[in-house]
Amino acid sequence: MGWRAGAAGLVPALGLLLAACRPAPPAEAPPAAASAPPAAVLRLQPGDWVEARPRELVRSLDVAGPLQAVDTALVKARLAGELLRLEVREGDAVRAGQVIGRIDDRDSRLRLRQAEEQAGQAAAQLQIAETTLESNRALVGQGFISRNALDTSVANAAAARAALQAARAAADLARRQLEDAVLRAPIGGQVSQRLAQPGERLALDARVVEIVDLRRIEAVVAVPPQALPELKLGAPAVLQVEGLPQPLPARLARLNPSADPATRSAVAYLALAPHPALRHGLFVNGRIELARETAFALPLSALRTDRSPPRVLWIEGDRVVEAQVKTGRRGHEGAAGGEPLVEIVEGLPPAPVGAPLRVLAGSVGGVREATPVRFEAAPAAASAPQNAAGAR
Repeated sequence: MGWRAGAAGLVPALGLLLAACRPAPPAEAPPAAASAPPAAVLRLQPGDWVEARPRELVRSLDVAGPLQAVDTALVKARLAGELLRLEVREGDAVRAGQVIGRIDDRDSRLRLRQAEEQAGQAAAQLQIAETTLESNRALVGQGFISRNALDTSVANAAAARAALQAARAAADLARRQLEDAVLRAPIGGQVSQRLAQPGERLALDARVVEIVDLRRIEAVVAVPPQALPELKLGAPAVLQVEGLPQPLPARLARLNPSADPATRSAVAYLALAPHPALRHGLFVNGRIELARETAFALPLSALRTDRSPPRVLWIEGDRVVEAQVKTGRRGHEGAAGGEPLVEIVEGLPPAPVGAPLRVLAGSVGGVREATPVRFEAAPAAASAPQNAAGAR
């Protein structure tokens, strides 16, 4: 009995041991990895790429400032008194020498009359002194008066003559003051400001009217000291005037020899051709041409500056290649108002023989390197930026 009971206890233990030694079933193989989808083709239309090549790079200086007429004048009161009338208003055209107003001249007329009366009195005194002198000359020869008495007569006649000249000068001065009561336009042009009204009491040198001549007009702009060595008289410029849709050509006419002590900048004067829309005081922005050079460049818009250093996306065969570049000078193409350009110093290969070196324009947007491209002659239904977005 004891042996059977022990054998019966060994059977379960043996089963557990055999189960542990049995090999495990093979694990289920993982699903095969999905293959990467092929990159979408970037379809390029005309305007989606630019050409990197040697170009004429025009370096220029950005400037801004007001317009002013070359010839301006302020009509001032050269005589204190009441303004009787003023015959012009803002916008009226005037001629040089034209009478535009009058100041009350009653006091001046009285002063002129007084000066003329004094001149007449001095003339009478001179006549008496000269008659006395002639009589004394005859008497001294006859021995009736002394030589000293004759010298006194000569001095009296000289004093009377000087008094007459002074009286006549005073009369001329009073006559000129009377003429100053008439206000005349010193230059031809248009009235820009009317600074006094009839009935107003004017002090000496009070401003009455401002006149501007718009036949010659120029822009007054500040130039930094570092740009002064490159500025040349006659240099072309392009200015954008407030209110005008198209920029206007200009040229560097003058350069102030003095610099502002606070900003160290000098003032340049840019002459513009007459234009009916130009007005004294309008503000302008523009560029002055400094130099023209030939450089390997491309449009600034094709330079991608979202990361440092800057880079460009160029096309090698039928693929997009990303290249980090080193840039140099900046300017504009062909003229101071042309397309902005940037010089590429390093990073791009030379252009293939007989073919352009194409660079993706900035309007295409972000594109991954090695994206395949295809050039299309006619515009497709989808725009290039949409194709580029799908190629990411």
